[in-house]
Amino acid sequence: MTTILDPTDERVPVERQITARTGDISGIVGLLDIHKPRGNILLDELELLLATRYPKVELRRYTKPTFAKPCPSDLRLQIRSECDYLVEALAD
Repeated sequence: MTTILDPTDERVPVERQITARTGDISGIVGLLDIHKPRGNILLDELELLLATRYPKVELRRYTKPTFAKPCPSDLRLQIRSECDYLVEALAD
């Protein structure tokens, strides 16, 4: 059994199913820095791990102007048109 931790309100936990994993990734993976302190450090490490484990995957970096506001529409559309997967990192 796998436990998924959700940083949102957990007074009424939501049950979720994990999607079956194939063990392989292909295509383009976007890494979105939402501009919180040290989020870029997390993404640097993740980028290195992904590049090592999946050398054929193309990795692209994106950065939101500020964490305090939603991602601008033009950036969301760019990411959507360019990427097969997206990892959004925040850290403090």
